[in-house]
Amino acid sequence: MKVAPPKPFTFEGGKRAVLLLHGFTGNSADVRMLGRFLEKKGYTCHAPHYKGHGVPPEELVHTGPEDWWEDVLSGYQFLKDRGHHEIAVAGLSLGGVFSLKLGYTVPIKGIVPMCAPMYIKSEPVMYQGILDYAREYKRHEGKSAEQIEMEMREFQNTPMKTLKALQQLIADVRENVDMIYAPTFVVQARHDKMINTESANIIYNEIESVQKELKWYEESGHVITLDKERDQLHEDVYAFLEKLDWHH
Repeated sequence: MKVAPPKPFTFEGGKRAVLLLHGFTGNSADVRMLGRFLEKKGYTCHAPHYKGHGVPPEELVHTGPEDWWEDVLSGYQFLKDRGHHEIAVAGLSLGGVFSLKLGYTVPIKGIVPMCAPMYIKSEPVMYQGILDYAREYKRHEGKSAEQIEMEMREFQNTPMKTLKALQQLIADVRENVDMIYAPTFVVQARHDKMINTESANIIYNEIESVQKELKWYEESGHVITLDKERDQLHEDVYAFLEKLDWHH
Protein backbone atom coordinates (compact mmCIF):
# COMPACT_ATOMS: atom_id res chain seq x y z
CA MET A 1 0.00 0.00 0.00
CA LYS A 2 1.31 3.44 -0.92
CA VAL A 3 1.56 5.88 1.95
CA ALA A 4 1.02 9.55 1.04
CA PRO A 5 4.12 11.55 1.99
CA PRO A 6 3.61 14.42 4.47
CA LYS A 7 3.28 17.94 3.09
CA PRO A 8 4.58 21.28 4.33
CA PHE A 9 1.99 22.94 6.58
CA THR A 10 0.82 26.31 7.83
CA PHE A 11 -1.42 26.43 10.91
CA GLU A 12 -2.98 29.85 11.47
CA GLY A 13 -3.07 30.58 15.19
CA GLY A 14 -2.48 34.29 15.72
CA LYS A 15 -0.09 37.22 15.25
CA ARG A 16 2.90 35.50 16.82
CA ALA A 17 4.64 33.16 14.41
CA VAL A 18 6.90 30.15 14.77
CA LEU A 19 8.93 28.64 11.93
CA LEU A 20 9.27 24.87 12.48
CA LEU A 21 12.20 23.09 10.83
CA HIS A 22 12.53 19.34 10.28
CA GLY A 23 15.68 17.21 10.32
CA PHE A 24 17.94 15.73 7.64
CA THR A 25 16.01 12.93 5.81
CA GLY A 26 12.97 14.06 7.84
CA ASN A 27 9.89 16.04 6.84
CA SER A 28 7.17 18.21 8.34
CA ALA A 29 5.73 15.22 10.24
CA ASP A 30 8.73 15.66 12.62
CA VAL A 31 7.22 18.90 13.92
CA ARG A 32 3.53 18.53 13.12
CA MET A 33 2.32 17.71 16.65
CA LEU A 34 4.32 20.60 18.07
CA GLY A 35 2.77 22.85 15.42
CA ARG A 36 -0.77 21.73 16.25
CA PHE A 37 -0.13 22.26 19.96
CA LEU A 38 1.22 25.80 19.46
CA GLU A 39 -1.60 26.66 17.06
CA LYS A 40 -4.11 25.89 19.85
CA LYS A 41 -2.13 28.24 22.09
CA GLY A 42 -2.48 31.11 19.62
CA TYR A 43 0.68 30.81 17.53
CA THR A 44 0.81 30.63 13.74
CA CYS A 45 3.17 27.80 12.71
CA HIS A 46 4.75 27.18 9.34
CA ALA A 47 6.87 24.14 8.44
CA PRO A 48 8.53 24.11 5.02
CA HIS A 49 10.08 21.04 3.39
CA TYR A 50 13.70 21.16 2.23
CA LYS A 51 14.29 20.26 -1.42
CA GLY A 52 14.81 16.54 -1.87
CA HIS A 53 12.93 15.77 1.36
CA GLY A 54 9.51 14.13 1.57
CA VAL A 55 10.12 12.82 -1.97
CA PRO A 56 11.93 9.70 -3.31
CA PRO A 57 15.47 9.46 -1.86
CA GLU A 58 17.04 9.63 -5.33
CA GLU A 59 16.16 13.33 -5.25
CA LEU A 60 17.83 13.89 -1.88
CA VAL A 61 21.35 13.25 -3.14
CA HIS A 62 21.05 15.93 -5.82
CA THR A 63 20.40 18.61 -3.25
CA GLY A 64 22.49 20.02 -0.44
CA PRO A 65 22.59 22.44 2.52
CA GLU A 66 22.63 25.51 0.28
CA ASP A 67 19.32 24.46 -1.29
CA TRP A 68 17.85 23.66 2.13
CA TRP A 69 19.01 26.95 3.60
CA GLU A 70 17.16 28.73 0.78
CA ASP A 71 14.04 26.77 1.74
CA VAL A 72 14.49 27.88 5.37
CA LEU A 73 14.82 31.53 4.33
CA SER A 74 11.78 31.17 2.07
CA GLY A 75 9.82 29.79 5.03
CA TYR A 76 10.84 32.81 7.10
CA GLN A 77 9.88 35.14 4.24
CA PHE A 78 6.57 33.32 3.82
CA LEU A 79 5.61 34.25 7.39
CA LYS A 80 6.83 37.82 6.90
CA ASP A 81 4.77 38.16 3.71
CA ARG A 82 1.70 37.05 5.63
CA GLY A 83 2.17 39.97 8.01
CA HIS A 84 4.02 38.22 10.84
CA HIS A 85 6.74 40.61 11.90
CA GLU A 86 7.83 38.68 14.97
CA ILE A 87 9.02 35.18 14.27
CA ALA A 88 10.51 32.55 16.57
CA VAL A 89 12.10 29.37 15.24
CA ALA A 90 12.24 25.79 16.53
CA GLY A 91 14.15 23.09 14.67
CA LEU A 92 14.96 19.42 15.11
CA SER A 93 18.48 18.12 14.41
CA LEU A 94 19.59 19.73 11.12
CA GLY A 95 16.58 22.03 11.59
CA GLY A 96 18.13 23.03 14.92
CA VAL A 97 21.38 23.91 13.14
CA PHE A 98 19.40 26.05 10.70
CA SER A 99 17.51 27.70 13.56
CA LEU A 100 20.85 28.79 15.04
CA LYS A 101 22.01 30.04 11.63
CA LEU A 102 18.81 32.09 11.34
CA GLY A 103 19.62 33.52 14.76
CA TYR A 104 22.69 35.35 13.44
CA THR A 105 21.33 36.03 9.94
CA VAL A 106 17.87 37.59 10.34
CA PRO A 107 15.87 39.12 13.22
CA ILE A 108 14.53 36.24 15.32
CA LYS A 109 12.38 36.50 18.45
CA GLY A 110 13.55 33.27 20.05
CA ILE A 111 15.36 30.06 19.08
CA VAL A 112 14.67 26.46 20.09
CA PRO A 113 17.36 24.09 18.75
CA MET A 114 16.29 20.50 19.53
CA CYS A 115 18.98 17.79 19.42
CA ALA A 116 21.06 19.97 17.09
CA PRO A 117 24.53 18.61 16.20
CA MET A 118 27.66 20.72 16.67
CA TYR A 119 30.00 17.82 15.97
CA ILE A 120 30.43 16.17 12.63
CA LYS A 121 29.47 12.53 12.50
CA SER A 122 31.76 10.43 10.35
CA GLU A 123 30.68 10.11 6.74
CA PRO A 124 30.14 6.32 6.91
CA VAL A 125 27.68 6.78 9.82
CA MET A 126 25.81 9.52 7.94
CA TYR A 127 25.87 7.49 4.74
CA GLN A 128 24.37 4.48 6.52
CA GLY A 129 21.62 6.79 7.78
CA ILE A 130 20.78 7.79 4.20
CA LEU A 131 20.70 4.16 3.05
CA ASP A 132 18.38 3.20 5.92
CA TYR A 133 16.16 6.15 5.04
CA ALA A 134 16.09 5.21 1.35
CA ARG A 135 15.20 1.58 2.09
CA GLU A 136 12.44 2.60 4.51
CA TYR A 137 11.02 5.08 1.98
CA LYS A 138 10.81 2.39 -0.69
CA ARG A 139 9.08 0.07 1.75
CA HIS A 140 6.49 2.77 2.38
CA GLU A 141 5.98 3.06 -1.36
CA GLY A 142 4.82 -0.55 -1.27
CA LYS A 143 7.62 -1.96 -3.45
CA SER A 144 8.61 -5.63 -3.37
CA ALA A 145 11.80 -6.77 -1.60
CA GLU A 146 13.41 -7.62 -4.98
CA GLN A 147 12.52 -4.23 -6.40
CA ILE A 148 13.90 -2.47 -3.31
CA GLU A 149 17.22 -4.35 -3.46
CA MET A 150 17.59 -3.55 -7.14
CA GLU A 151 16.89 0.14 -6.59
CA MET A 152 19.19 0.24 -3.55
CA ARG A 153 22.09 -1.15 -5.58
CA GLU A 154 21.50 1.60 -8.10
CA PHE A 155 21.16 4.18 -5.34
CA GLN A 156 24.50 3.22 -3.79
CA ASN A 157 26.25 4.12 -7.02
CA THR A 158 25.12 7.74 -6.72
CA PRO A 159 27.83 10.10 -5.43
CA MET A 160 26.89 11.74 -2.13
CA LYS A 161 28.38 15.22 -2.24
CA THR A 162 25.68 16.18 0.23
CA LEU A 163 27.53 14.71 3.21
CA LYS A 164 30.68 16.81 2.82
CA ALA A 165 28.57 19.94 2.44
CA LEU A 166 26.54 19.00 5.50
CA GLN A 167 29.70 18.65 7.57
CA GLN A 168 30.83 22.08 6.37
CA LEU A 169 27.50 23.64 7.31
CA ILE A 170 27.69 22.29 10.87
CA ALA A 171 31.27 23.53 11.24
CA ASP A 172 30.29 27.01 9.96
CA VAL A 173 27.35 27.34 12.31
CA ARG A 174 29.41 26.16 15.25
CA GLU A 175 31.95 28.90 14.52
CA ASN A 176 29.23 31.52 14.54
CA VAL A 177 27.04 30.58 17.51
CA ASP A 178 28.71 33.29 19.58
CA MET A 179 26.99 35.81 17.27
CA ILE A 180 23.60 34.78 18.64
CA TYR A 181 21.90 37.18 21.05
CA ALA A 182 18.25 36.11 20.74
CA PRO A 183 16.70 34.25 23.69
CA THR A 184 17.43 30.54 23.24
CA PHE A 185 16.02 27.35 24.73
CA VAL A 186 18.38 24.43 24.03
CA VAL A 187 16.59 21.07 24.03
CA GLN A 188 18.55 17.81 24.22
CA ALA A 189 17.48 14.16 24.54
CA ARG A 190 19.64 12.14 26.91
CA HIS A 191 19.36 8.95 24.82
CA ASP A 192 20.24 10.60 21.52
CA LYS A 193 22.17 8.02 19.49
CA MET A 194 22.34 10.14 16.33
CA ILE A 195 24.46 13.05 17.53
CA ASN A 196 27.07 13.81 20.16
CA THR A 197 24.98 15.16 23.04
CA GLU A 198 27.87 17.42 24.14
CA SER A 199 26.56 19.61 21.29
CA ALA A 200 23.87 20.95 23.65
CA ASN A 201 26.48 22.23 26.11
CA ILE A 202 28.47 23.86 23.32
CA ILE A 203 25.42 25.75 22.06
CA TYR A 204 24.35 26.77 25.56
CA ASN A 205 27.83 27.90 26.59
CA GLU A 206 28.80 29.72 23.40
CA ILE A 207 25.68 31.69 22.49
CA GLU A 208 25.77 35.26 23.81
CA SER A 209 22.06 35.33 24.66
CA VAL A 210 21.29 36.84 28.05
CA GLN A 211 18.13 34.76 28.25
CA LYS A 212 19.10 31.15 27.67
CA GLU A 213 18.17 27.77 29.10
CA LEU A 214 19.18 24.18 28.51
CA LYS A 215 16.97 21.22 29.32
CA TRP A 216 17.82 17.53 29.15
CA TYR A 217 14.98 15.09 28.49
CA GLU A 218 15.97 11.94 30.32
CA GLU A 219 13.62 9.49 28.58
CA SER A 220 13.94 10.62 24.96
CA GLY A 221 15.90 9.70 21.83
CA HIS A 222 16.98 11.82 18.88
CA VAL A 223 13.57 12.50 17.32
CA ILE A 224 12.44 14.10 20.57
CA THR A 225 9.37 15.71 18.99
CA LEU A 226 7.83 12.26 18.45
CA ASP A 227 9.18 10.53 21.56
CA LYS A 228 7.55 9.76 24.91
CA GLU A 229 8.30 13.14 26.52
CA ARG A 230 6.78 15.10 23.66
CA ASP A 231 3.88 16.45 25.76
CA GLN A 232 6.37 17.87 28.24
CA LEU A 233 8.43 19.27 25.36
CA HIS A 234 5.31 20.99 23.96
CA GLU A 235 4.61 22.63 27.32
CA ASP A 236 8.25 23.70 27.73
CA VAL A 237 8.50 25.23 24.26
CA TYR A 238 5.23 27.06 24.86
CA ALA A 239 6.44 28.35 28.26
CA PHE A 240 9.65 29.60 26.61
CA LEU A 241 7.72 31.37 23.83
CA GLU A 242 5.41 33.01 26.37
CA LYS A 243 8.41 34.58 28.14
CA LEU A 244 9.58 36.35 24.98
CA ASP A 245 9.07 40.04 24.56
CA TRP A 246 6.35 39.96 21.87
CA HIS A 247 4.81 43.27 20.83
CA HIS A 248 1.43 41.60 20.24
